[in-house]
Amino acid sequence: MSDQLTTEIVEIIRKRVESENAEGTTAASVGEITTATEVTGLGIDSLGLADVLWDLEQAYGIKIEMNSAEAWSDLQTVGDMVEAIRGLLNKAA
Repeated sequence: MSDQLTTEIVEIIRKRVESENAEGTTAASVGEITTATEVTGLGIDSLGLADVLWDLEQAYGIKIEMNSAEAWSDLQTVGDMVEAIRGLLNKAA
């Protein structure tokens, strides 16, 4: 089940994946991006992940604290990212 927030975050991730890929491969070529998609399966490295998180911060006016290795390891799937953003938005509300 996909809600508006999930749809928006998937689209932000898709745009970043497309811009990160120097060969011009589109996100469709890495498969459909869903909440079950593993972040490592998107072909983005830790710097690319940092860029995705920055994009999400800008889109939602939030601050994502990602200074510890534990925080990075918690973001294994796109769904993990959606839930992390949802939690931050709920705290800000």
